Amino acid sequence: MNQAEREMLPSRRIADALRRSIAERTFRPGDRLPSERDLAARYRTARNTAREAIGLLQAEGLVDVRHGKGAFVRRQTPMIRLGADRYSNRVRRETGLSPFRAEAQRQGKTARVDVPEIGRIKPPTDVAARLNVPEDDLSVVARVNHYFADDDPVQIGITYIPWAIAEGSVLATEAKTGTGSIYARFEELGHRITRAREEITARMPRPDETVALAIPPGVPVVEVLHTGIDQEGRAFEVTRFVMRADLNGLDYDLPVED
Repeated sequence: MNQAEREMLPSRRIADALRRSIAERTFRPGDRLPSERDLAARYRTARNTAREAIGLLQAEGLVDVRHGKGAFVRRQTPMIRLGADRYSNRVRRETGLSPFRAEAQRQGKTARVDVPEIGRIKPPTDVAARLNVPEDDLSVVARVNHYFADDDPVQIGITYIPWAIAEGSVLATEAKTGTGSIYARFEELGHRITRAREEITARMPRPDETVALAIPPGVPVVEVLHTGIDQEGRAFEVTRFVMRADLNGLDYDLPVED
């Protein structure tokens, strides 16, 4: 043990050792870590110190703690969001699937999308600006979507559609929008997606997001503000995605402008 290790808090020394073991795959995803009693004996410290070490790894999103069962190395099986290919009109026509369902199918996962709420509302300020609609009027329809892959909640998406587009269509009233999902309905209404802008940030989840996405302690969310742009260069929908960072990835292959 070197001088730096001797001066380190015992809980951090234990956490560092376990972290290295996880990185080196001595402990693999799904493996149970040694118990607090075993860690305390191995490192000649108190059980509450071992508990603090496990808590540090939990806060980093490396382990799940299951009451009465112990601490387990977290499995990392991310859904990959495939950039421009995600919104491909060709893929939608060939599969008849929404972007999320096509993405899940490609990765061998079973998709489910729940739509607990659809309603006409006043848009958030950033949404109103991107859709060029009034924020002080009931100018959009909001569709709340909860996305699941293999029954794991992976993301929440709220799609905002200008009322001038959604009025009188299934987009304003129905959870199930038919073959090709909402982008097929948009195309029928004269708005074919030709470009997408996605603004990406990361943050810690709010309490309601923690519950809805079953987010373990220490896991952040990725927020993607997606704007769909049609053949006339007009924004026709905005979706705010909130995604579990441990169950989602981003993959973009973009041309470089001169």
